[in-house]
Amino acid sequence: MKLSRQFTVFGSAIFCVVIFSLYLMLDRGHLDYPKSPRREGSFPQGQLSMLQEKIDHLERLLAENNEIISNIRDSVINLSESVEDGPKNSQGNFSQGAGSHPLPSQQLSLPIDPEDCLFASQSGSQNSDVQMLDVYSLIPFDNPDGGVWKQGFDITYKSYEWDTEPLQVFVVPHSHNDPGWLKTFDDYFRDKTQYIFNNMVVKLKEDSRRKFMWSEISYLSKWWDVIDTQKKDAVKSLLENGQFEIVTGGWVMPDEAGPHYFALIDQLIEGHQWLEKNLGVKPQSGWSIDPFGHSPTMAYLLKRAGFSHMLIQRVHYAVKKHFALHKTLEFFWRQNWDMGSVTDIFCHMMPFYSYDIPHTCGPDPKICCQFDFKRLPGGRVGCPWGIPPETIYLGNVQNRAQMLLDQYRKKSKLFRTKVVLAPLGDDFRYSERTEWDQQFKNYQLLFDYMNSQPQLNVKIQFGTLSDYFDALDKADKNSGKSSQSVFPVVSGDFFTYADRDDHYWSGYFTSRPFYKRMDRVMESHLRAAEILYYFALRKAQKYKISKFLSSSHYTALSEARRNLGLFQHHDAITGTAKDWVVVDYGTRLFHSLMNLKKIIGDSALLLILKDKHTYDSYSSNNFLEMDLEQKSQDSLPQKNIIRLSAEPRYLVIYNPSEQDQNSVVSVYVSSPTVQVSSATGIPVEIQVSAVWDTADAISQTAYEEMMNKEDGKHHVVKLEFSWYGTSNKKDKSGAYLFLPDREARLYGYTTLPFVRVTRGRIYSEVTSFFDHITHRVRLYNIQGVEGQSVEISNIVDIRKEYNREIAMRISSDINSQNRFYTDLNGYQIQPRVTMSKLPLQANVYPMTTMAYIQDAEHRLTLLSAQSLGVSSLKSGQIEVIMDRRLMQDDNRGLGQGVHDNKITANLFRILLEKRSVTNLEEEKKSVSYPSLLSHITSSFLNHPVFPMIEKVSSPTPQLLGEFSPLMSSLPCDIHLVNLRTIQSKVGHGHSDEAAFILHRKGFDCQFPGRDTGLLCSTTQGKILVQKLFNKFTVESLTPSSLSLMHSPPDARNISEINLSPMEISTFRIRLR
Repeated sequence: MKLSRQFTVFGSAIFCVVIFSLYLMLDRGHLDYPKSPRREGSFPQGQLSMLQEKIDHLERLLAENNEIISNIRDSVINLSESVEDGPKNSQGNFSQGAGSHPLPSQQLSLPIDPEDCLFASQSGSQNSDVQMLDVYSLIPFDNPDGGVWKQGFDITYKSYEWDTEPLQVFVVPHSHNDPGWLKTFDDYFRDKTQYIFNNMVVKLKEDSRRKFMWSEISYLSKWWDVIDTQKKDAVKSLLENGQFEIVTGGWVMPDEAGPHYFALIDQLIEGHQWLEKNLGVKPQSGWSIDPFGHSPTMAYLLKRAGFSHMLIQRVHYAVKKHFALHKTLEFFWRQNWDMGSVTDIFCHMMPFYSYDIPHTCGPDPKICCQFDFKRLPGGRVGCPWGIPPETIYLGNVQNRAQMLLDQYRKKSKLFRTKVVLAPLGDDFRYSERTEWDQQFKNYQLLFDYMNSQPQLNVKIQFGTLSDYFDALDKADKNSGKSSQSVFPVVSGDFFTYADRDDHYWSGYFTSRPFYKRMDRVMESHLRAAEILYYFALRKAQKYKISKFLSSSHYTALSEARRNLGLFQHHDAITGTAKDWVVVDYGTRLFHSLMNLKKIIGDSALLLILKDKHTYDSYSSNNFLEMDLEQKSQDSLPQKNIIRLSAEPRYLVIYNPSEQDQNSVVSVYVSSPTVQVSSATGIPVEIQVSAVWDTADAISQTAYEEMMNKEDGKHHVVKLEFSWYGTSNKKDKSGAYLFLPDREARLYGYTTLPFVRVTRGRIYSEVTSFFDHITHRVRLYNIQGVEGQSVEISNIVDIRKEYNREIAMRISSDINSQNRFYTDLNGYQIQPRVTMSKLPLQANVYPMTTMAYIQDAEHRLTLLSAQSLGVSSLKSGQIEVIMDRRLMQDDNRGLGQGVHDNKITANLFRILLEKRSVTNLEEEKKSVSYPSLLSHITSSFLNHPVFPMIEKVSSPTPQLLGEFSPLMSSLPCDIHLVNLRTIQSKVGHGHSDEAAFILHRKGFDCQFPGRDTGLLCSTTQGKILVQKLFNKFTVESLTPSSLSLMHSPPDARNISEINLSPMEISTFRIRLR
């Protein structure tokens, strides 16, 4: 977390400068000043051998282009001869650069506390009753016809089963409101949602036995802003008397495959903070009925936020059947890595096909549909099974009650208690007053009849989700077993989802990848802005900088949180909304991105000014400008060109990471004759390379070979592109579904691609230009983390294709067999097994930030800067689907294909690491962890440094050499998730507190610790509070629940932070 400034002195054509080692720059004064900027650099022997290795890699990449290869080889030979003759006078024919060796080459072994390695070697859910990896190997996936419950089985019961303990039924009215799908968020609110709320206030008051619940706070807050005090008071009294309940209470009901945990937490905080301020309620039950598959990360976050119960719905139909057969549909969900039971949260899995009324009263949709009274004859919707509902009256109540009770009894046979949950709702239900009357009045007549017939042994009522869970807890306690619960413990995840046949929802892992990348860029900007803003705010309050304090920054920050939160919705980041709705989401993200850049620039300026009081005169015209500029919501960002003159300009670099890092920074300047010096005037090592508008050289890409420097062995790592078509059957791929016609076909081309090679002392790269992909491979010759992996950038354009999906496949000699590993939400790793009994599309899983394969000796990791679908269909392979263009709807309600493709940037890194595994049995464990190097690489891929350019102004302000708010790097395994300014209790402003969110990462120690480029150590999760900050005093630091909803009863100031591995914790912090 550091701001540094560099002077840039210049003279005229667009060129790229790379500035480097910015954070440790200021205490390193030994870079030579060039006598002439065109002088060639000297290389110490160690640097040369690394360079030669990397040039060798490039050689192999261009095996078929002899002419270029011979040039590279000559240059290496020249260099090695000159070094043998005498390192001091070498003249290498490399890109011009100022200064000598890139960085000191002494690299110490990584200091890791041995106790920090115990966690990864010991953990693994040996203590859960059901492990999802085992369930998958048990299930035959044969999909027989189950009768009325098509995907299940016949359910029978004996009428006396409830003689001793009656059946307890909770009918739970709800309305599922997508914040954008077939209409935009605003249009849905205008046409539907506002009426649901308005009618609720009136209709619940008519009868105190009526209940209703709500989850999406984005809609509730929009309605709250336009209603009068009378309605607000009515809502509060309905909440108080238990007729109305808020479930989950996030900004949206988020997707669980694409989002990063940063955004999942942020939208939860946004919702919970809104509830605290406006309604004073704290949700206690999670409700997730529509996301397409479920992640244990979400269960963990809810548990950390103080939830005790949750509900999920979209799970593979074969898994639901298996759970129903074993009565494990209600379970304690435990994290794979949890060695105790601290992460357990009670989870209810809905047993049938959907959350609509035909699939929630019991196993027979033909009967349940007759109890959806919105479908009464004469209405707009009917029952597809052909038998409509009947209005309940004295003459039919007995017959209808017995029909319905039969379904409730059958449903209860799938569970371990005599308490039944029967949701009563669907998408945007209860928007019309007539529906409130139809549902509530008819059901009340059925309830009154059932409750008045003792021989039926049933107690039935309207309820909320928590009413159900409370009754369930009571039944569990009274079950007679001493302290043990009747419910099993389950570990693992619920991907990939299929709702019928071979219809696997693995397409949406990649759909609309342009916006999946934009989402991650937005997250890095929001986090950077949050952190800088809170620091700047404290300085502005100290120095009474009224212009900063009165700015609209906090309002813009709040809006950015909400726009990012809205995009986590399960039809937004998933890429499964109508074209114009996607544009609406994109426009919101783009608008907030512009605002965040201004907040970052203004906050950085305030922090780095020597005289804070001069802030007013410089802030008005965006004195610091971000290096990247995006022109519209659907275009790729472009670098700004720094126009040079004889006057030096400031270049300010912000490292948003909690660790020091040696990093390459690339900026565009208007002249190749450029010098860069640090704040103290010391020249900085640079490389000047051409910026190309078009391709320039011809060749053909062959393969790439990687060498692991620990063992010096060569590993062939082949990178290819391939196409998938779509099935020729009736059902075809669309926004949700991936239904390929066959295995992928290799990408072919008729004309040879252009290939361009750039070489330099700091980085070398090869760019290949194909019809649909501009593929760049870059190697960094630096000591930092960036020098440890290969950077892959693909610019993909399939806008003219028809029903095709493009994939990147990495093949290696790693003997991974059928096992591979993908991350869930950037938070944890889930082992995967590619199964031949499943169709190809079922073996595709979500990858948020990384996927890897390994054998006893090596691990190959693909790190990603955007969420995509990934698979490992053959041993030694990782395949990632980068974009898809599909011409038809896949019959899941969207009503269109995916053909609004953009030119899309995908960014990856490939990391090859040597492993030392002693026990091969460990490979079968249900848990795995990245190495520390992999964690840190992923971190800088997702949170890159921000270069900022000084706008020409006079007089030039005096800036500090650096501003470093942290006293030193945080431990290697501790990540600062956010430093989020907390809202004030009244009004729209902010308080002087922030949410300080930390995550201690679990990591695997079976990798070499030497020369990893890491500049940090580990401390068993301990941080001393007084040693945290450099320029600030910690006034208070108190523990809180994850989303600030609860404070522990003994919450008081702490002087030491202690985190367990994998733990994410939030603290309330006040700095001055």
